[in-house]
Amino acid sequence: MDKEVPTYRGRFAPSPTGPLHFGSLVAAVGSFLEARAQGGAWLLRIEDLDRPRCVPGAEDDIRRTLDALGLHPDGEVLRQSTRDEAYAAALDQLDRLGKIYGCACTRREIADSALAGIDGPVYPGSCRRGLPQGRAARAWRVRCDGANIAFADRLQGRISHNLELEIGDFVLKRADGLYAYQLAVVVDDAAQGITDIVRGADLLHSTTRQIHLQQLLGLPVPRYAHLPVAVNAKGEKLSKQTLAAAVDVREPAPLLNRVLKFLGQPQIEDCDTRDLAAFWPAAINGWRLERVPHSRSPPAPD
Repeated sequence: MDKEVPTYRGRFAPSPTGPLHFGSLVAAVGSFLEARAQGGAWLLRIEDLDRPRCVPGAEDDIRRTLDALGLHPDGEVLRQSTRDEAYAAALDQLDRLGKIYGCACTRREIADSALAGIDGPVYPGSCRRGLPQGRAARAWRVRCDGANIAFADRLQGRISHNLELEIGDFVLKRADGLYAYQLAVVVDDAAQGITDIVRGADLLHSTTRQIHLQQLLGLPVPRYAHLPVAVNAKGEKLSKQTLAAAVDVREPAPLLNRVLKFLGQPQIEDCDTRDLAAFWPAAINGWRLERVPHSRSPPAPD
């Protein structure tokens, strides 16, 4: 008899651009605990879509770190670098629906004529009615056509965007030939049967774009919960660009307790600093998503 598929399916989707730091560990632990507390599956996806930014050996380092911390995913690991055929099929579907168009604009041209939006310049629609004479398409954009997208985030409340006015028709295939994150993540979440997405609030403004694509492609819309994003003393998001230090897994319990504290959860006391056999059952039993702070960017705890 086939094993019954859990009704809850969550995921952690790191990009292999460097080792795990505290900020990325917050997303891993939060998504893991919510999945396990719901009795569901927790999947791992390696988002190596942007090949030029990937660092050799980073995926192996990430997986070793997760394993050392007792964060063991279910099922096979999915890698975006193997999924171009699926992304091409989705782009072709949107083309048949008349929802995409080629764009010849350069970044400089867009910056010179665009208004500021919630996530960078708003594309002014220069190529929406056809390419300028003598110009070839550099990228492919999806039509937003006045789409108003709203969703209820489980932590951040109701989020609503008029995509055409606040973001503009956004890129699905880049000028360098790579598929864009927004398209890839939608296709992959559907392929993996993801029901719930727990991730950092730095991706909050991406969600309405992803829901727009889910609706156009006839795909299920998962539930979303956006966790606070750890920042440094300067208020900068912890990342490779801000020189965030890799997590030290030699004493995993104290490290994981720092994550629990950041997420507003009770600390797991009286457990060996290196032995996680008792840590995770206690953390799962004590986990409550509603305790997570609604602030989007508090500083990381010392």
